Amino acid sequence: MTAALVGLATVVGLAIGSFLNVVVWRVPRGESVVHPPSACPRCGHAIRGRDNVPVVSWLVLRGRCRDCGEPIAKRYPLVELGTGVLFGLTAWWAGESWLLPALLYLAAIAVALTLIDLDTRRLPNAIVLPSYPVVLALLVLASWNPTGDADWSALLRAAIGGAAMYAVYFATVLVYPAGMGFGDVKLAGLLGLYLGWFGWGALVLGWFAAFLFGGVYAVGLLVARRAGRKSGVPFGPWMLLGAAFGIVLGEQLWSWYLGSL
Repeated sequence: MTAALVGLATVVGLAIGSFLNVVVWRVPRGESVVHPPSACPRCGHAIRGRDNVPVVSWLVLRGRCRDCGEPIAKRYPLVELGTGVLFGLTAWWAGESWLLPALLYLAAIAVALTLIDLDTRRLPNAIVLPSYPVVLALLVLASWNPTGDADWSALLRAAIGGAAMYAVYFATVLVYPAGMGFGDVKLAGLLGLYLGWFGWGALVLGWFAAFLFGGVYAVGLLVARRAGRKSGVPFGPWMLLGAAFGIVLGEQLWSWYLGSL
């Protein structure tokens, strides 16, 4: 069943990746993600259904619009493929679990927010704020676990983790506003819900890992002379990567650390 689940998640991820391409382009511009239908920016022809199959259509069309020959950026199939792989890996790691919907949702918004932050240095409220009720509902489902034993303590940890990360990031912005923006603060609360749900070790290490990864990246840019001391670095992608690290490895590393004391 795991292989079938991974395959299904991968196919769903490919389709979600196609939608995320629309989200990444339109949300920062304040445009609707459902209307009008996708069209070629050069000739204005709407994208046909057969030309909208993730990855495959780009390959068949050889990366060009069917009507005018305008090149289609390689980023589109890469986002579709990357999202499909990410969904498949998430399903493989989580298995048949009521937690899986929450993790797949995190994977989807992680792709969108990472690309938008890299493009615009913004983490749009249109994605982050509606994610709070969605994530809470999905974590309630995971804690309830209809086919197994409920774990309401995990939900309490999630609430504490979300509040703690939001509060610390908020204080950081007040003390040093040049370091990060309020978009990071709102995302911190959301990621704190996930990390807290998994455990205190996941929360601590996922929190720390974001600054570690972001710091290493910033130092690398300085060494390569691609940025200066006052250059801004998008922090959202590193927060998301740190959260993934905390979710996957946080509890194991935390237990190992405590056991070694």
